[in-house]
Amino acid sequence: MSEATPETYLIEYRAAEHLLNARDPRGAVKLLDSVISAYPEHTAARLLRARAYFLGAQLRSAEAEFQVVLEREPDNAYAHFALARTLQRADRHDEATRHFRLAAALDPRPDFLAAAKFGERS
Repeated sequence: MSEATPETYLIEYRAAEHLLNARDPRGAVKLLDSVISAYPEHTAARLLRARAYFLGAQLRSAEAEFQVVLEREPDNAYAHFALARTLQRADRHDEATRHFRLAAALDPRPDFLAAAKFGERS
């Protein structure tokens, strides 16, 4: 078996994106595991794996992965929003509200603003 190259990992990353879009989060995680093993600093791969964990209802793994992304990119509005959805799904609503509001403050997209529920008590 030949040794993996950077191109191999790029192909696996792109294939994982397609698997996630095709609603195969487990397949995506398998591919991303090798990418992240080779490139642990690759934040986009970690974000994609977090999304795959979320879609596969692996909420603890999703939360941990979103947290890694946010440690590296604290201004990543999407990661805050996705972490909030993860926490919401785990019935941790106060924590979720905090991240919804951070997401909306960083990027005032309509869906982020709606989820943030500014003006409502938490």
